[in-house]
Formats: sequence, structure tokens, C-alpha cells
Amino acid sequence: MTKPPTAAQRRVIEAADPATGRLTGSEAQLATLVRHRLAFRHPRPPHACFLTPAGHRVREETWPGPTAEAPAPPPAAPAASGLFAARTGAEPMAPQDSGSPARARDVRSAWEGLLEMRRMTNPDGARERPCAWERTHLVQAAALALEAAGCSPGPQGYRVGETPQPEAVAVRDAAPDGLRACASALEAAGWQVSEHTERTRGARYLLASPRRG
Repeated sequence: MTKPPTAAQRRVIEAADPATGRLTGSEAQLATLVRHRLAFRHPRPPHACFLTPAGHRVREETWPGPTAEAPAPPPAAPAASGLFAARTGAEPMAPQDSGSPARARDVRSAWEGLLEMRRMTNPDGARERPCAWERTHLVQAAALALEAAGCSPGPQGYRVGETPQPEAVAVRDAAPDGLRACASALEAAGWQVSEHTERTRGARYLLASPRRG
């Protein structure tokens, strides 16, 4: 882009889905962002638009600061924001839409958007290997891969959390079979997975990192 985005364009960028970068706005606004390479259009219907790496950089530079025209509202809680958020298993209450057809459609759309982001941003266009966005949003990316594979989050399912280790998340599951299913899902999504035992409680958990090569 040869000039900075306008205040209106920044508002569209700042309102992008935090998990997938999916954009909402008028057709003219989205077309302008695509033309300036701040967004790309998914080739499959409904041809949704998603932020490119350049668009993500603009969002990170401006969020959550105010735009030139109007102050940005405070970040809304995921349940009230209307934006897609992958389930990490750490939600305080079971979401009402768990297992619903609408949730399944949202997860499928988000996963397809992430695969398209991989194709657009990986140098070789690989869809089977994680992209740079996933390495900077580890918990969200791993949770989306798990939910898209049909794994169940929550107290009786998986839980994804941060770790001190660079580019790695910890995945726990209440059942051994569930942990194995999580490992298979992440490996299929292009993550490197290893299983470990907690020293204090003896519980098994996974360490997962986005594969680079």
C-alpha cells in the first residue's frame, strides 16, 4: 500500500475477527482493502475477505488505540462481540452454541479461512504447513485446529494453554483417548506434537508447536 489506510479502513481492519482475520464491511470497503493488499478474498463462496500479513500488521499497530476520527470502543467479551473465537477449553461456562449446526459452520469457515491464509502467506503456498500468523497466535491456532477436527473443549475435553517454551502450547484432556485424539488432530493440521508427564500430579499432556518445514 502506497499510503496509510484511511480512518474508515482502519476501523474495518480493527474489527477483523481476532482468530481468523475475517473482515466485515461494505463491498466497496473490502474491495479497496483487497486492492491495497491489506486483505484477500477467499476463492470459495461466500468469498469472504481476510487480512493479509500486511493487514495484520496495520491492525497490531492500531489496536486497541483510537482512530483519527473516533475513539475505539473497549474490547468486548467473546460471547458478546459477535466475532468468531476458537474454543480453548478455558471458557468459564460452557457456550450455549456448543455442538450446534451454526457453530459447526462457523468453525468450518474459520478453518477454511486459515488454510487459505496459509496458501497466501507461506512462500511455497503450502496449505498443510502452519503460517506466520499461527506462530504469533499459538493458543488460538491450536484451539481452532482441534475444534475443526471435532475434538471437544471444556472440563471433560481438551484445554489449550500457553507455556514458557517458545512457539509451543500445552494441551490437556481429561481422558487418555481424548489426548490421543488431540495429538492426531494437531499432527494432521501440521503441528509437531510430543507427550509428557507432569512432575507434580503425574498427568499426561501434549506440547505442540507449529511445524516449519
